Amino acid sequence: MTAILFNIGQAPADAKHLADLLGAELGELEQRQFPDQEHYLRLHQEVSGKEVIFFCSLFLPEAKLLPLLFLAAHCRSQGARQVGLITPYLSYMRQDQAFNPGEVVTSRSFANLLSAHLDYLVTLDPHLHRYPCLSEIYQCRTQAVAAAPAISAWLAQQQQDFILIGPDQESQQWVEAVATPLQMPWLVLHKDRYGDRDVRISQLNLQDYPHHRPVVLDDIISSGKTMLGALEQIPAQSQHRPLCIGIHGVFADHAYAELSTLAQVITCNSLPHPSNQIDIYPLLAEATRQCWLPHALG
Repeated sequence: MTAILFNIGQAPADAKHLADLLGAELGELEQRQFPDQEHYLRLHQEVSGKEVIFFCSLFLPEAKLLPLLFLAAHCRSQGARQVGLITPYLSYMRQDQAFNPGEVVTSRSFANLLSAHLDYLVTLDPHLHRYPCLSEIYQCRTQAVAAAPAISAWLAQQQQDFILIGPDQESQQWVEAVATPLQMPWLVLHKDRYGDRDVRISQLNLQDYPHHRPVVLDDIISSGKTMLGALEQIPAQSQHRPLCIGIHGVFADHAYAELSTLAQVITCNSLPHPSNQIDIYPLLAEATRQCWLPHALG
């Protein structure tokens, strides 16, 4: 079974890295926009009878979503055996409930759009809070890859004693998964949110860990305010410069600069950034093989 991977907007080196891990052919996609901003798209390889995989981060999705849907529909019409998507960052997961009358639950609408055009979707640590799993809202097959093994392996290589800190209740799932295989101590703080950039973090107490380097871990670093709420408490309690680890480094506004004044900032390479040090592409490739191979051969 021949697999071919088309890159939509990702770094060419990352696309080649992923194609090599998958043992897939790296396809050629031609795309541009007409003066009226409509999309021109052309695939330079035949897709009939092939396993087609699109590689496209859905961070800042508006410019990528229509090309992705057009291309997926085209491949299906041309007889592709399956059409899948590897998206290191899956957007529109935060709005998972209507808190006020008239609010649109965009996570469900977005899932319906993608599911109608894909056989499967592979992503890294989507922001699952009120949904138990992606299959709650996605009708196509899904694989949600956990970055925890890669983060644990990276921390183990540092050969230091760490105390892992989750800045809020939602972060516990990642903190516990990273700390447990390393038998690392961990704790989770409490957060009250008053707005997109206005949060209050509970008091941190590190008195039982004077020789451990603090590591603050969360899935998404966007405005950075949640991380800052925890990091600002550390200098008075620890002699060690803390680590700040994010799975998805969005870094809105001046978040990266603000965090870097207080900590060494490390991220997974789900979103390209100078802080990338943890490679999650082998995990994505393995999950993709598990997702499509039984169906491709069955």
